[in-house]
Amino acid sequence: MYKICLVEDEKDLNNLITTYLKKEGYEVVSLTRGIDALNCNEKIDLWILDIMLEDDISGYDIIKKIRENNDMVPVIFTSARDQDLDKIIGLELGSDDYITKPYSPKELVLRVNNIIKRVYKSEYNKINYENYEIDLNKRIVVYDNKEINLTTLEFDLLILLINNKGKSLDRELILNKIWGSGYYGSDRVVDDLVRRLRKKMNKLKINTIYGYGYRLS
Repeated sequence: MYKICLVEDEKDLNNLITTYLKKEGYEVVSLTRGIDALNCNEKIDLWILDIMLEDDISGYDIIKKIRENNDMVPVIFTSARDQDLDKIIGLELGSDDYITKPYSPKELVLRVNNIIKRVYKSEYNKINYENYEIDLNKRIVVYDNKEINLTTLEFDLLILLINNKGKSLDRELILNKIWGSGYYGSDRVVDDLVRRLRKKMNKLKINTIYGYGYRLS
């Protein structure tokens, strides 16, 4: 889960944006004072900074402090002033985006999503489950710094189960998703594939639903 620090002194707007970001699955550190942002010691994956703050510490002051320690973490500036100079200064100080108030919370969340995907591209396509690190691009699974060798079908089944975590999947659905609708063999191949996956990844919580199928919890 990515952690976002929102620095916005308009409390109603701060609460609204925080709600939208949390619904999108982000962890949010919500601040209303610039001094608190300067003293923030948490590991932040993206900052949203209002340029003009009530305590005379500007978003510019905050980004300067951020860049002293981290050149890579993305920063989005927000401002009630639609001035080219603000945008230029923001870019010169290392901001990644600039949005003018009033703005749509959905637009801000969309910009956040796009920046997170771009900056953390290599991490974005990874899934963690029970200390297994699953790389969707490389199609590999790592546990305790050791790679687990899965066949193509085993990996496909793993991703199907994870993408439907908590849902009961019948054997016919699994058969169609993994082997394709043109497969005419016995659905018992599903049981064999699940058995092999369980053996290689014994931390997987695959529940057997007798007479029906399987569910990952």
